[in-house]
Amino acid sequence: MNEKGKVLEAQNQNLNTDAENRNIMVGNRGNDLRQQWEIIYVDEYSEPKKGELNEQFGLYVERDFYIVSALGSGRYLDLVYNRNMVIKTQNGRNT
Repeated sequence: MNEKGKVLEAQNQNLNTDAENRNIMVGNRGNDLRQQWEIIYVDEYSEPKKGELNEQFGLYVERDFYIVSALGSGRYLDLVYNRNMVIKTQNGRNT
């Protein structure tokens, strides 16, 4: 917070503040999560390397995986034309 009580905040648009490329604005302090930030020193931060577990997200770095539907067919998430997400029978594609 600066001397005028202003803070940086992620723009609250359609209640989906935590979205990629969300605009950052200056606003009045409101103790909102979108106004809270953590400072991490570069020399103290290390991202997990290939094959290591990223504990923040619960996934392994650069390790392929499938997302399988819980519906009875066991279809996988897939992309059609690299833009529409659908469920499909496993087909060997890497999308």
